Amino acid sequence: MLKVATYNVNSIRKRIDTVLEWLKAHEPDVLCVQETKVQDEDFPLLALQPSGYHITFRGMKSYNGVAIFSREQPQSVAYGLDVGNGDPDEPRLIRAMIRGIPIVNTYVPQGFEIDSPKYQYKLQWYKRLRKYFDKHLSPEKPAIWCGDMNVAPEPVDVHSPEKHLDHVCFHEDARKAYQEAVAWGFVDVFRKLHPDRQQFTFWDYRAPNSLANNRGWRIDHIMATPPMAGKCVASDVDIEPRKQPNSSDHTFLWAEFEI
Repeated sequence: MLKVATYNVNSIRKRIDTVLEWLKAHEPDVLCVQETKVQDEDFPLLALQPSGYHITFRGMKSYNGVAIFSREQPQSVAYGLDVGNGDPDEPRLIRAMIRGIPIVNTYVPQGFEIDSPKYQYKLQWYKRLRKYFDKHLSPEKPAIWCGDMNVAPEPVDVHSPEKHLDHVCFHEDARKAYQEAVAWGFVDVFRKLHPDRQQFTFWDYRAPNSLANNRGWRIDHIMATPPMAGKCVASDVDIEPRKQPNSSDHTFLWAEFEI
């Protein structure tokens, strides 16, 4: 069995206890973390040592940042987009080979506003990501892609979808860019197992009582190529960490693969 989880931590140094407690309670083989918000020399490795996990990371001061916690030492690790023109954006992507399976952890740009250059960057990032898959993966072989994708794919994946048509995480162009990346050869394993279920992974701090009223978004995803998706036997969201004081605005999504 291979258990993989993803979590936008929204500052690893603020959520050390949350991460340690979740790893101890749920024992995933791999945890992909986004938005660590810390430059590499300040990453809290010592504080996270009690987890017993191998930790690979790439970050920057105050923004972005990704990390992979794994029970086994990764066979190889690579950082950033190495295709197309533009910044390799290393604090947004890690690829690690674990048990012979490539696992890609991404923190996709949020986009800020529809009319901003940051939104265009987000759309181009997805195009570059598809080329990255072409270069490093095969849809005919096992692979996993997970993280904070900053896109709610369908109306069921966001509260009050009619109010968010111009939001950078639900706008038709963002959803199209996301779906084109997925169409390279990935399956959304949560949606495969729960085709009609409305389940969010993110509840905005800025929206009063968003969690209590379940006014959220499903923007964190675990994808697998068909050979891997066919082995997925369970996937769910643990909302308990989002209920805790000093929580991230996201929570943990996990999936189990029978391998």
